[in-house]
Amino acid sequence: MPSAAPALAAPFIALTLLLAAAAVAADAPDPCAAFSWDVRQERALFAASPTMLAAGQTLAAAAVLVPGRMYELTLSPQSQVSFAVPPGGHHQLEGAHAGLARLTLPAGGLYRISLDQPVWVDVLANGAAIQSRDFQGRPGCNAPHKVVEFLLPAATPLTLQFSASAAARVRVSVTRSPQPPT
Repeated sequence: MPSAAPALAAPFIALTLLLAAAAVAADAPDPCAAFSWDVRQERALFAASPTMLAAGQTLAAAAVLVPGRMYELTLSPQSQVSFAVPPGGHHQLEGAHAGLARLTLPAGGLYRISLDQPVWVDVLANGAAIQSRDFQGRPGCNAPHKVVEFLLPAATPLTLQFSASAAARVRVSVTRSPQPPT
């Protein structure tokens, strides 16, 4: 008569392997913890439910963003978006998505635009691109994936141009950059 031991051993072995894999995953480093900047406020926003908006194909139809909130923007095929200036990205993805948003800040200063994926972002004031000050990105992290800092003026209508996105949606937040300790 055959023994029941091999039949009982298979589920036990499978459970043991599953628990070992879970323990390894729990010990894996958090890719989002690799930012050298303090991104706690951005991480908190990315943990929240976003406000859903359609990014504009034209400036007149551009979504209006407010700092300190999380948004999920629906993008359009990039070929359908009328950019105020050509996007600054150095590559054009086949089937890329893009969109426009508007923003006016009550106070000028150093701000961060954070994105959940590799998307090119340009910021325009008075029809001219504002050069980014710095950026960081972390592969394997989407909360956020990329953070770009800009020195932005107060009370000036700003245009945010998102381009070269492989996805049709992008999560984005705009936050004031934390002041360095004095």
